[in-house]
This record gives sequence, structure tokens and C-alpha cells, in this order.
Amino acid sequence: MKKTLLAVILAGSFSLLFGQQSSVFLETPYLQLGNAPKEAKAESLMLLWHTDAQPAAFAVEVKTSKDKAWRAMLKPVPQEVNAPEIPKHLVYRAQLTGLVPGEEFSYRVLKAGQQVFTSKATARKSASQPYRFVLFGDCAQDTTGQRVIAYAAYKENPDFLFITGDIVYTSGRISEYRKKFFPVYAAEKASPETGAPLLSSVPFIAAPGNHDSALANFGRFPDSLAYFLYWDLPLNGPMVKGTKTQHALTGTDTAAQTSFMSAAGPRYPQMASYSYDYGNSHWTVLDSNPYMDWNNPELKAWVDKDLASSNATWKFVAFHHPGFNSATNHFYDQWMRYLAPVFEKNKVDVVFAGHVHNYQRTYPMTFAPKGEPGPKGEVNGDFQFDKNFADGAGGKPQGVVYIVSGAGGAGLYDPAMQAKPGQWQPFTYKYVADQHSFGVIDIIGKTFKLRQIGEDGKQVDAFQIVK
Repeated sequence: MKKTLLAVILAGSFSLLFGQQSSVFLETPYLQLGNAPKEAKAESLMLLWHTDAQPAAFAVEVKTSKDKAWRAMLKPVPQEVNAPEIPKHLVYRAQLTGLVPGEEFSYRVLKAGQQVFTSKATARKSASQPYRFVLFGDCAQDTTGQRVIAYAAYKENPDFLFITGDIVYTSGRISEYRKKFFPVYAAEKASPETGAPLLSSVPFIAAPGNHDSALANFGRFPDSLAYFLYWDLPLNGPMVKGTKTQHALTGTDTAAQTSFMSAAGPRYPQMASYSYDYGNSHWTVLDSNPYMDWNNPELKAWVDKDLASSNATWKFVAFHHPGFNSATNHFYDQWMRYLAPVFEKNKVDVVFAGHVHNYQRTYPMTFAPKGEPGPKGEVNGDFQFDKNFADGAGGKPQGVVYIVSGAGGAGLYDPAMQAKPGQWQPFTYKYVADQHSFGVIDIIGKTFKLRQIGEDGKQVDAFQIVK
């Protein structure tokens, strides 16, 4: 009888808590890296959540192994978002500080003194700690594949999740985030049918794709560019005068543009390209949309300087449009090839991209651009491949490995080509397009291990690099 009564009380408590959440939040709290590109002895993360337009007395508290009791964070800061066709709402940001590198911690959100949300997460790892991240792109299209991949990624228990662009389809709008992104990656229940509660416990990091930031027409898409409203990432990217570092906002709805600029603040356009450190790796994240000219000497110099400034064991670059791709879809979107010599000079290990909705891996390779672009925009040049490396049996690769990981949920591209290696480009070593998939990458000191997992749960590719 006592056990039955206790169960009823607990059930009522959980019901009350979830009922509070549904009435308190438009989108429940989720974690981001924040404007913290460098590692620190006392780590931090940014916590965001969305509410209706009525301001409320929120507070956030954290408990780590060094805290005897809950420790209050600075007061959360709300930012009003007022986009046409979308009810006015607030995006709150609260920085979680004093975190122990690599350690699990608890956090909670209070409203008027009452707890309305609680979760656990892990602080950013230090350079001496092993870590795991999962990676995919081209994802939030409200498909069965998206939910299966979200659930499978959740089961891998990553330290962070990286999206290689095209975060949400089809136009990066607020309305699309509400329907296709948050319900899947903040699902209350973890299952292949629903997705998983990733956002509250795993920091998400991303590169913007064409569906995220290239459709900046406020006449057609009045609630577009939600990437700059709903994400919080480092603000250390290039702002080079006299170069094209952002798209032009278009459309006749100037009020929508003004409202967007107010809500986005310094994140637009600064958050489109940035760099950060995690563990013993340095990441350079670039906005590869066509309005950016990474062949511009000043912008190219920024990439060179950013990579050269790091002595990290591992150097990774991530952007949306792959320079090296064997699929027919987006084959001529080759403009990021111009940066290959910069990557090679600075000993970049792996370049991650999306855009093409499948998985591809190149041989370790070098590329020297040569001549003018072809009639369709192709970038020609001289290739060299390290075919001795294969799946890692050859030891340290000679050159850069380029990965396309764009099978995170959107419709797949060119699956028939998987069985026709004779149609692949000479640089392609692996091509998987018959199912959605995601990468699981483990960094253990001087060892890099990648497993590409299909939606059927089976491994479709694997390789390692050992330094």
C-alpha cells in the first residue's frame, strides 16, 4: 500500500513538472558552446530556452563536484524575437560557469523560485582527456531517417554533436525549427520513432548551410535566418573590410529585417564563421555559401592565421559545401577547393562537409588549384593521392582526408552510384548512399577513430589515424 501511494505521488510530481515545462517553455532548455572559443580551467556553456513574450523571473543554478549546494548563475538575459507570422517570443540565455573540464554536472532552471527544468551534461574536455563527438548534416526534414539517426546518435553518448550545415529544411525558418528541429532533438522520449532528448545534455555546434543562411529574402521568408537567433557560438570569425563576408538581406519587408537585426545582435553575420578548441583539437568552421569568396586573399589569410595559431594535436575544418564529391548532385559546387593548399600547409587532418546527402571519404590527398574555373564553375588542378593509407593500415596519412557526412535525415542522393565505383571520382575511397548515417569519432590522445553508422545500426565505414 505504501509503495502504491509513493508511486502515485511520484507520478503526480513528474506530471506536475512536465506540465510546468509545457506551460513555461515554448522550447525547453538546450546547450550551446557560447562565445567561448578557448578552453579554460573553469569551463562554461551557454543555456538557451524560449518562452512567450511575457518576461518572467527566471534563475539558473549549477551543481558540480566542487559545489556543496546549488550555485546561482548570473541572471538570464532575454532577447525578444518579433518575426512576421510568428507569435512574439523571448529567447533566454544563461551562461553556465565554473564547470570542471570533462566532468558531469547538474543544472536547473527556476521560475519565481520554483524548479521547472533540470538536466545533466558534461563540461568541455581538456587537452589531456579523451572525447567523442558525433557528426552529420542535412538533417531536420521531419523524416523517419532523421529521428532514427537522432536516437542512434544519442545512444553513442557523445560529448558534443556537430552538424555540417543545412540544419533545418527548407529555408532555415523559425517555423521550421519549431516543427522539424526541436521536437526531434529535444524529444521527451528516446526512440527511433521520436528522436532523443539530446539538446538538454549535449552541446550542439554547427556550420551554416545554404538552407540555413543563403535564403535571406524577408519578403518570401519573413522568419528566416533563425540560425542567428537560436544558436550561440563563438564570435571570432573574419570581418574583413572591403570583402564580401555576408549576404545582402533582400525583400520588401524592411520591418522584418530591422526586427531580425535587433534580435540577432552581434551574431549576424559574425557567427557564420568561427573557430574553437575542444580537447586536444582545433576546429575552423567556415561559411561556405557562394556569397563568401574564400579565394579572396584577405579571407584566405584569416584561415591561414587561424590554423597556424594553434598547436593542437588535431586540426579539423568544417563547412557545408564539399570541394571533393563524387555524386552528380552539387558536383560543380567546388569553390572550397581553393583552400586546399592552406589546409595542407597547416597540417589539417580531416575536413568535414555536408550538402551532398550521403557519406563519402577520400583518400588522403593534396590538391593544387590551377587555371581559371571551368564553364560550370569547376576548379581544376593537380591531385596526389595516398593510396597506401587505405583504412589506416598504412599508418599516418600523406595529405588531408575529406569527409562528406550529409546523410543525417534529408532525402538521399545518388544511391545507385554506390554499386558503381567506376563512376566515382579518382579521389573517392568510400561512398555510401543507400541509407542515412552518422559519424562517431573518438579522439584518444594521438589516435583518431571514425566509425560511420547506418540507420540499420551497422557500421558502413571505419578508419583511424595514429600520430
